[in-house]
This record gives sequence, C-alpha cells and structure tokens, in this order.
Amino acid sequence: MQKKDYYIIEKNINKILRGEYTNFLDPSIFLKLSTKLKNTPYKVFYSYIDSEKVIIYTKTLPNIKVLEIISYEKLTHREILGSLFGLNISNDLFGDIIINDNRYYIIAMDSISELVSNYLNMIGNHPVKLKEVSLETIKDYTKKYEEIHLIVSSLRIDNLISKLIGTSREGIKKKFYEDEVILNYEQCHKTNYILKPNDIFSIKKHGKYKFIGITKTSKKGNYIITCYKYL
Repeated sequence: MQKKDYYIIEKNINKILRGEYTNFLDPSIFLKLSTKLKNTPYKVFYSYIDSEKVIIYTKTLPNIKVLEIISYEKLTHREILGSLFGLNISNDLFGDIIINDNRYYIIAMDSISELVSNYLNMIGNHPVKLKEVSLETIKDYTKKYEEIHLIVSSLRIDNLISKLIGTSREGIKKKFYEDEVILNYEQCHKTNYILKPNDIFSIKKHGKYKFIGITKTSKKGNYIITCYKYL
C-alpha cells in the first residue's frame, strides 16, 4: 500500500469510529477501507446505481449537491475534471462527473458547492453557468458502453489490450512501463495479470473497459470473450 493511501485510510477509519462520514472515496480506497472496517457497522452512499465514488457513513449522510453545468458547446469529462482541479479542489470533495445526452453534472460535497457555482464559469474555452438540481435528477442514470467481442489466446491483460487497440506486445509493454495502464483503479505493471470477470481497466488515450468474461471456447482452444468499452 502506498504511503499516501495508508494516510487516507487511517484518517477515514478514525472518522467512522467517531461516527462521522468520509468524503468521496475512489473505488481503490473504498475497497481497502471496507476491508479494514469489516467488524465495524457502516452504510455506503451511492449517488446513482453504478457510481464509482462513494461515501461511507454511520448515522447521518452529509449534504450532497448536484450541480448541472449549462453549456452551449460540447464538453468532455477531461475538461470538466481539469477545471475543477484548476480551482484547487481536492479529488475527495466531489463525486462522479456525469455526461448524459449532452447534459453535464457534478456531484459535490456541500462544502464546495458555493465555490464551484461562483467560480466555475469557464470550462476549456467555453463559458458555462451552473445551477443546483435535485439528486433525483441523476439517481436512475446508468453508464453507457459499447459491447465488444474478441477472440484471444489467453486472458493475460497485455494480450487483451493488444487486441483491443491493435498494438504489438512490445508497444503494450511500453504502456505498462510508462504507467499508461490502470487496473481496478491502480497503476498496473504486471503484464501477465490474468483478467477476472468485472475487472476494470483503462488505457491512456484509448478509454476505459470492463472485462465481462469468457463467452465460449473455440475448437482451437482460443477464448471468445466479452468486454465493455465505456462511452
């Protein structure tokens, strides 16, 4: 465990033991924290059905705001995220950024909602306005994805990535070496990792994927697999 993660986990354990709530936790931290809290009762707040960032609480849920971004131009997740970081806002003070049919939402802790509403007036080169909407607006949101079927000789992550993006094994090794592959929300350097159902991985500049599993095995012993590419 990285030293930074250890500090975050210990800080949040102490919060829960005091009956307080955490800020937004990314999936990697949530998994490690929930393991540490296995003998401690707690609840988990999900902003919507399959939200990635969650909040752990014991009694009272913090006040969560949903801010809709009004823009006449198309925005990207990267632009919105970069603009939030440009306001020096910590990653744990906001939840998922939702883009749904050219509508854009930021899920935020109440403590930063006024700051974001007052000062986030440009995203990229585009002027924007923000308005608060009900949490009900996004509660039924589900992520969109493209279903992909591939024939692979093994379930090694480097093998699957090579098929997905059409790059040689040597090119794939470089991506691992240069920290361009994230597996289950952590840097992955193990090229021979065998993928398991529901593993989530992303490749820099190529998108985010979820490995679903083996559909069937071909007569030649290859695997026909299914994975999702998030849109």
